[in-house]
Amino acid sequence: MFFGTGIFFFDSGLIFFVLPAGLFAMYAQGKVKSAYARYSKVMSNKNMTGAQVARTLLDKKGLHDVDVELTGGHLSDHYDPKARKVRLSREVHNGSSLASLAIAAHETGHANQHDEGYFFLTFRNNFVPIAQFGSSLAMPLFLIGFIFTTGQGDGPTYLMDLGIAFFSLALIFQLVTLPVEFNASSRAMSSLTNMGIIDEQERKGTKEVLNAAALTYVAATAVALAQLLRLILLRNSRK
Repeated sequence: MFFGTGIFFFDSGLIFFVLPAGLFAMYAQGKVKSAYARYSKVMSNKNMTGAQVARTLLDKKGLHDVDVELTGGHLSDHYDPKARKVRLSREVHNGSSLASLAIAAHETGHANQHDEGYFFLTFRNNFVPIAQFGSSLAMPLFLIGFIFTTGQGDGPTYLMDLGIAFFSLALIFQLVTLPVEFNASSRAMSSLTNMGIIDEQERKGTKEVLNAAALTYVAATAVALAQLLRLILLRNSRK
């Protein structure tokens, strides 16, 4: 189970679960950067900015009360359900590239989900404080239980069990995020195509940007699952 002195941070779960998932996450981030770098240089034929696309798609759905505004940061684009605002980073807000259009359309997809009461989005939004609470307690509880429990299972093993249970909440959050993000991208592609904002030749690049972004959520789920498996493996080693 353990290598060397058996230090918590150098167990077999780290080698076989967490490191591969971490490499996958790095690959996903690289795909996003590569896709964005490539298609941020490809201007759309309609020459619409991300802000104009977002406004057009929102108005088409009757979401006139949802504002589109500029926000700071790089690729910090998001939809704020409480403020009912689509916030776009400067390069997306002002840009006319396929990457800008794809990202702007994706965020309006979340606004559409919110307006329709899309189940997974509603569940995720309500689950956020629970997941945050669980995440903040999971590792401290598990680590305390791990340190004070002997190899014969003597000690507060229930703390490790609690840590695993709380960490499971973070995994649930990541799992629920997947259909939310994939659905938003599907809505984006459909809207951009049906409204003639992109043509057939632009579909490939737009979809590549959206797929690369979606891969990061798959990677985040894989990392959470790998970490949970590692905790379970460590817990069983104390029996």
